[in-house]
Amino acid sequence: MENNSLFRPFSLKSLHIKNRIVMAPMTRAFSPNGVPTADVAAYYRKRAEGEAGLILSEGTVINRASSSADPNIPHFYGEAALAGWKTVVEGVHAEGGAMGPQIWHQGISQNHHSGWLPPVPFEGPSGLNNPDFSNGNTMTESDIADTIAAFGQAAADAKAMGFDCVEIHGAHGYLIDQFFWEGTNKRTDIFGGKTLPERSRFAIEVIKEVRKRVGEDFAVIIRLSQFKPSAYTYQLAKTPEELEAWINPLADAGIDIFHCSQRRFWEPEFEGSDLNFAGWAKKVSGKTTITVGSVGLSGDFFGSFAGESSEPSSLDELLRRLDRGDFDLVGVGRPILADPFWPKKIHEGRLGELRNFTKAAMAELIVS
Repeated sequence: MENNSLFRPFSLKSLHIKNRIVMAPMTRAFSPNGVPTADVAAYYRKRAEGEAGLILSEGTVINRASSSADPNIPHFYGEAALAGWKTVVEGVHAEGGAMGPQIWHQGISQNHHSGWLPPVPFEGPSGLNNPDFSNGNTMTESDIADTIAAFGQAAADAKAMGFDCVEIHGAHGYLIDQFFWEGTNKRTDIFGGKTLPERSRFAIEVIKEVRKRVGEDFAVIIRLSQFKPSAYTYQLAKTPEELEAWINPLADAGIDIFHCSQRRFWEPEFEGSDLNFAGWAKKVSGKTTITVGSVGLSGDFFGSFAGESSEPSSLDELLRRLDRGDFDLVGVGRPILADPFWPKKIHEGRLGELRNFTKAAMAELIVS
């Protein structure tokens, strides 16, 4: 695997990584009261030692009172939490890795199973988590302005702490995605609208603020998904033309890299082409893209929540598409969650040592 295209270096603005493997963001919720611990720092440092080129943190919430639906999801604000993240990124850099935080607002959420609730009600574009579930407040224009500013502050703090990039979470039914989706965005002001480009106004303003706070030379990523956790087959953009009309304004606002989340990376996005989501995003925007979705495993992530195990699977199709230039970087989630040395084992051809993934792996921070 020494000359495998996964192990070519990559550079873009502030981001310089030794290979094309990105540790995908995966919610872990091991940060009591939002503060990353020494165990969290050791978890990320071990992935850098294991040769993950770029580590994207689990979702870490911005400074809004209801941005989190879980008391143990890390914050990206406040002295204690930021000090914890400073320790994390220093450890990653010490092992030769690069890292960016995924900055996040969960929007309208379901209540935590423990009964814990944030100090104020959840907030979203129209109070909806999906078209049939309301669980919070409709954001005022003042709420929106303050949230945009909070995203910008988180990005500025990431740069100041020495992170190599920042990722905005715009996928999977959370706040930014709730603005994108007509099922959860019923607004009649400038942040709503009948078309996807109109409903992208909030995301565009967040991106502009982030770009203003970090400058032109700092790499900015956004994670997008077509599907919703409540609607796996849904497509925000139903044609290549609709995709172009959606994401090119995001690129113009300041996005460098599109992180294109889908359940299975090999599935085509539109009829008439075998290009996946990341492939189409690169084709219509010309921007760098990250593909992600069941890389290296036999089952998809959502099955793991139901207790399904996954076994290592071939990377041949992934490499074919990478070599063809469909996308530039490869997000890997559960294999690296279960085994910090997955990239190194792939690099050295130690395929017989790859681990299965089980639901139990999500219940701990594996460091060996």
